[in-house]
Amino acid sequence: MLSDMNETQFAAPKARPTNRLAAKLLADRHSIPLSIALHLVPGALIVAAYAWIGAPISHAVGAPIFAAWAIALMIVLFPLWFGLFWLGKQATGKYTMRGGVVRYRDKPFSRGKITLIGIGFLLYMAIVSLSLAPLDAWTYDTFFTWVTFEGSGSSGTAYLDAYSNETILTTMLVFGAFTGFLLPLIEEYYFRGFLLPRLPQLGRWAPLFNTTLFSIYHFWAIWTVPSKIIFLLPGVWFVWGKHDIRASIWMHPGSALLMTVIGTTMYLTGAM
Repeated sequence: MLSDMNETQFAAPKARPTNRLAAKLLADRHSIPLSIALHLVPGALIVAAYAWIGAPISHAVGAPIFAAWAIALMIVLFPLWFGLFWLGKQATGKYTMRGGVVRYRDKPFSRGKITLIGIGFLLYMAIVSLSLAPLDAWTYDTFFTWVTFEGSGSSGTAYLDAYSNETILTTMLVFGAFTGFLLPLIEEYYFRGFLLPRLPQLGRWAPLFNTTLFSIYHFWAIWTVPSKIIFLLPGVWFVWGKHDIRASIWMHPGSALLMTVIGTTMYLTGAM
């Protein structure tokens, strides 16, 4: 009952869909099969974009395989981002993510308070994700050695291994702003702002459902699913309960940016 009251209290204004597809996507509730598809299909498309576009390009220019996955993510996530604006156009007549498209943007916390909360989640994700690297290695070595993507492996830097520091640094400078902030930001708007609020029928299970499927969506690193659930779930649960997407933006894009800056700086200074 309390969950239903919260959903009602924080519900976004009703959208004004102009076609059947928009109406289905902008509904207050997605069916479970539809939600599963909307969570996982982008990941499958990223793998396809990697195989058909990203990998051939990275091989042609001699770039690390990290570049291939960055290209694949950009190919899929940028249109996905535009799709959110398109839904806003259907709902309001303007290209926007408002109008009930991306929710949890009512800002119930002051800027100062959410900044402190966000920094806490940022540090939590950065520290816990790094500390769980041995779990990722064990999961890969135990269950997923059959995964044959180039660069797959128990090493956290497998996507960059076997290349010179100069090549790695160039790759990070070209793609770092995308993989280190913009692409994770798009993921938060889509997975936490668009999909998560449309699972009221799951009640308190919605954050776990969303986090688990988001972790599986990373098909290219499927062995990291257990660790991703551990370090993502607290932030997703907070966003679901408090209706403030800024917390997960601090946590996910924020920690990605922090680790990208630290990693690139270490390469620049020769520490790696």
